[in-house]
Amino acid sequence: MSDAPSNHFTHLECSMTGAVLPNDRAQNLSPEGWPLLARYDLDSMKASADRDAIAARDGVCFPGFWKWRELLPVKDDAHVTTLGEVDTPLILTRATADKIGLKGALLVKDEGRLPTGSFKARGLGMAVSMARSFGVTRMAMPTNGNAGAALSAYGAAAGMETYAFCPEDTPDVNVREISAQGGKVFRVNGLIHECGAIVGALKEEMGWFDVSTLKEPYRIEGKKTMGIELACQLGWTLPDAIFYPTGGGTGLIGMWKAFDEMERLGWIGPERPKMFAVQADGCAPIVKAFEAGEEHAPEWVGAHTFAAGIRVPKAIGDFLILRAVRDSGGAAIAVSDARIEAARDLCAHEDGLLLCPEGAATLAAAQQALADGQIEKDARVMLFNCGSGLKYPLPDTSKWLDRTQPITANLLAD
Repeated sequence: MSDAPSNHFTHLECSMTGAVLPNDRAQNLSPEGWPLLARYDLDSMKASADRDAIAARDGVCFPGFWKWRELLPVKDDAHVTTLGEVDTPLILTRATADKIGLKGALLVKDEGRLPTGSFKARGLGMAVSMARSFGVTRMAMPTNGNAGAALSAYGAAAGMETYAFCPEDTPDVNVREISAQGGKVFRVNGLIHECGAIVGALKEEMGWFDVSTLKEPYRIEGKKTMGIELACQLGWTLPDAIFYPTGGGTGLIGMWKAFDEMERLGWIGPERPKMFAVQADGCAPIVKAFEAGEEHAPEWVGAHTFAAGIRVPKAIGDFLILRAVRDSGGAAIAVSDARIEAARDLCAHEDGLLLCPEGAATLAAAQQALADGQIEKDARVMLFNCGSGLKYPLPDTSKWLDRTQPITANLLAD
């Protein structure tokens, strides 16, 4: 890259206490143990940054989310680690909308078009770039698959050594992807938070920087670009409702942060979408806390769902997810695995768009919210498909033919 944009990143702030921390070194949690948030001099940026000029930047020099550098923490071009990111498309799914009874637009932001095939490229691309700027050379994380794949890819591009710890039933393609990109990967007989405990226990001895969800401040900055990007794609407006697959919740928190920053810059108005945190009913700690009126979500015991990306029994940023959902007038919704599978089939058959299980969960939740009157029939609804559906096991409905025997039309009938 050349002609680096002005950098307005000023400090880090504890998300619970508001305490200020410096941004000149690698940081994990605040001294009190809460997630840290990056803060910017938005007044300075407002006076110097032109929204539309930034949006029109050359995608070769500033690929994908890197075009928004003024609102991102990386200061030096030399530390930007890119794998050729793109602006992910908004796909209008008319037939699916009709099937669920929605008269307004049903849009899917397809994050599977990013490097490594998921939205984890945003967060890990940013986290690796910032770690690189601080001289970090070894990173580790727990992962349900896609985050580890992104860490290994961006870590390789940055010349880092990376370690990923996965639940033993993590999709095989994800585990192999991590290894193929040079990451050290381990299967663990436990869930993601138990994998995270291994990282925490060994990080001092191993010299790892812990890049677990919300245990460092920059994955959220990468994920917030989803909010900036969709606003730009919608002519600097926002949808009426956003349904987001919620495990650790980094993207939901990040988008809510982006909306606030963009309003303060004068890029958008005060209107906000209803934010819906979507979980599986076999692992729904945020839903349980939302329905109980609590600010924190206790660990979900016995978590199970085939949508591995949202199988997170305990989220350190639970209070930030719940605040965004409540402040927006949205909700937390749990859907069954059967409904997730049905939603995946529906969108694929009706509109030709193959959702990952977590993305399909957002469609199932939107259908439920519509039926319950939580969104209007003419609402403009945004679903997030967080990864390529091709990275997950698919049912085999093929039939076998013996070419040496007579093949008739009857054999081809449903």
